[in-house]
Amino acid sequence: MDTAELVRTWRRIIIGEHKSWVLFANGTVVICMEPEEDLAAQATGILREYGPVRAGTPAGDFGVIALDDAPGWVVYGHHDDVLTYVAPEEMGDDPEDVEIGLHGRAKRDRDGREPKVVHVEDKRPA
Repeated sequence: MDTAELVRTWRRIIIGEHKSWVLFANGTVVICMEPEEDLAAQATGILREYGPVRAGTPAGDFGVIALDDAPGWVVYGHHDDVLTYVAPEEMGDDPEDVEIGLHGRAKRDRDGREPKVVHVEDKRPA
């Protein structure tokens, strides 16, 4: 999935006209609920702390949400504002939640260890 398609998908997923968010290369988004001046730097800091997986800790936990407004799933972890999109084409036929979750968690881990911002959605009031 290319960046433009990921941006369109996240725009369908994230509800709230004033929610600013930052998209990373592997499909992870950080929603900036209390936006600072530099959204990319703020989101990168959050993702560096909450993205990498550490087995046996809350950083290894995940949950899966099947989407209604877009195809695929969102995988969440131990920070409410760090979410990773998993597209149907990334999974086999009829995947189990644990498969989806492990895949999304691995994507979040990559984004957390090597964060590369690909899009900033600045929804702060002017």
